[in-house]
Amino acid sequence: MLWPGGPKPADDAWARSFLVEGEPALWAQMSGPDRRHAVGVARRVAATTDPTAAPRAMPAALLHDVGKVASGTGPFRRAAVTALALARGRERLAEGEGRTARYLRHDAIGAQLLEQAGSDPVTVAWAREHHLAAEHWTVPPSLGLALKAADDD
Repeated sequence: MLWPGGPKPADDAWARSFLVEGEPALWAQMSGPDRRHAVGVARRVAATTDPTAAPRAMPAALLHDVGKVASGTGPFRRAAVTALALARGRERLAEGEGRTARYLRHDAIGAQLLEQAGSDPVTVAWAREHHLAAEHWTVPPSLGLALKAADDD
């Protein structure tokens, strides 16, 4: 995440091929490192799931962190906030409207952005649920397990 720049053009084109109307604009707002991470997640999901799941799995993999666009934080601040949230409690630090709070609420913010963009309900749900325990997921369990296993954050 510390290396600047987005995915390679071929990876970007591959990712965009899975996005539906409204989603490419959100994809373009994501930072280069976030898009690189998302391509990696999507590639791992593609390698482990049935190809018929791609229309639902790929956008969820690619856009699960889209809410981070609202935080205005870079990789060093994100690392510090993540460590602080572990020490002091995510819920407490997620209150308010500052960058730290927005970063810690990127899951809910991303779900809202995706809903407004007209994304598939699975994509919206995964953005909202990707930091929750499996018993709280509303996405199909096999898809949730594949998405979670592919996400290295």
